[in-house]
Amino acid sequence: MPDQDRSTPPGSGAPDSATPGTWRELFDRGHRAAVTVFAGGIAVFAINTYLTAASLPTAVAEIGGQRLYAWVMTVFLITSVFSSMLVTRTLSHWGARGAYRVAFGLFGVGSLVCALSPVMPVMLLGRGLQGLGGGLLTGLSFAVIRVALPERLWVRAVGFASAMWGVGNLIGPLLGGLFAQVGFWRGSFWLLVIASAAMGGLVRALPAGRRAESDAASLPVASLGWLVAATVCVSVAGIVDGLRVPLILLGVAAALSIGFIVVDRRGDAGLLPRLTYRIGNPLKWIYVSIAVLAIGSTAEGFVPLFGQQIAGMPPLVAGMLGAALSWGWSSAQLTSTTWANGERATAVRILGPGVLGAGLAGYGALQFASTPGVIAAWFLALFVAGAGIGMAFPHIATAAMTITRDDTEAARASAGVNTVQMVANTFGSAVAGLLVSVGATVSTGANPAVTSARFLGFGFAAIAAAGVVAAIASVRPATVSPGKQVRRTDRS
Repeated sequence: MPDQDRSTPPGSGAPDSATPGTWRELFDRGHRAAVTVFAGGIAVFAINTYLTAASLPTAVAEIGGQRLYAWVMTVFLITSVFSSMLVTRTLSHWGARGAYRVAFGLFGVGSLVCALSPVMPVMLLGRGLQGLGGGLLTGLSFAVIRVALPERLWVRAVGFASAMWGVGNLIGPLLGGLFAQVGFWRGSFWLLVIASAAMGGLVRALPAGRRAESDAASLPVASLGWLVAATVCVSVAGIVDGLRVPLILLGVAAALSIGFIVVDRRGDAGLLPRLTYRIGNPLKWIYVSIAVLAIGSTAEGFVPLFGQQIAGMPPLVAGMLGAALSWGWSSAQLTSTTWANGERATAVRILGPGVLGAGLAGYGALQFASTPGVIAAWFLALFVAGAGIGMAFPHIATAAMTITRDDTEAARASAGVNTVQMVANTFGSAVAGLLVSVGATVSTGANPAVTSARFLGFGFAAIAAAGVVAAIASVRPATVSPGKQVRRTDRS
């Protein structure tokens, strides 16, 4: 059917509702259970990410599988990316309530398999199931907000749900470290089983109906194949030693990504919405903005390591340093949904990547000493970087959700937010690993970690600068007529 653009400029981030809803309205009795499901899905996913990282060394000591250590995260990421691409199809087939039951069911069963794993290959099977459920959970949070809440609450709902990543970064390492400390690493996964079952019991608050089967496009197998192959190459690049092979794999991943774009824009049923490839439509730049913020967030994965290697921090304090980025993200995200709307929301979408880049560049520039004052400045720089992500993300995501009046395309645009975010997280983790490796290789100082930290900070700051350019392009009004029929073969 023809795409019907909004009465406001597409991608402007300004919902039709003139008055944004309040936090009290978001959490009133009519919406509370649904919001708990949205936020809980992301919280379970995020806690699992950090909890597993903290408890895995103890698990390996018991069940073995040191050679497969890195694949515990890689398998989870790959399956998460794959299932995040199927959110729209899952909603069309089962509806919001059924889709969440499938997601929590897969995640819970995967956690159960991990809890009972006698050997590492079984653990990898459980992680794969967890990833399938986790990719759906994060994607459904954005897609189902559209059908379960009034439009005036979308910005706050997106901000609150996404802030759960910060919650996961706080709770996950603490719980994982506690279970590992007492020698009961399986308790981490049992906790996730209980959480999945509890959250699954709340899905009755979501709409039970499903969209007509005609709304469910056929599965874009070719597009999926190209993108999953690129994701695998990037994931492997992030865990391979040396520089030559990772660089080759990243080059192959880039070529496969270009192939994905060519295939996806020409197919009858693409993975991303048709609007992504439409001349003059800003959705493509909205997605690039989301990808830049997601890539920037992956810097926190190496920050605790640098804290220990450069400043000699104990693990707990180093973990707090890594969490500074998430604290800034969560704080700014909740604040931004309160004071940014209309023109201010447009401005903050451009400002966010710039603040992210400034914080990361500041962290890189501060790698010249490890005195208490400088360490405090590290915390501040990382908090600022996270604030850049948090202030912009809710409004960029809402811009994608409100890009068109066509319900089918709007649902796909909403699901695309998560797909882009998941893929960008995977790419970002690999690029971060490569920058750290390059820094250690070219270092001429006594501590290679210092050079690695600089490479990571300045390298990701450069990516954030490119995000400012994309954000400026994303807020420009569409340059095509609202009623124009869109074909998959239109050029961007």
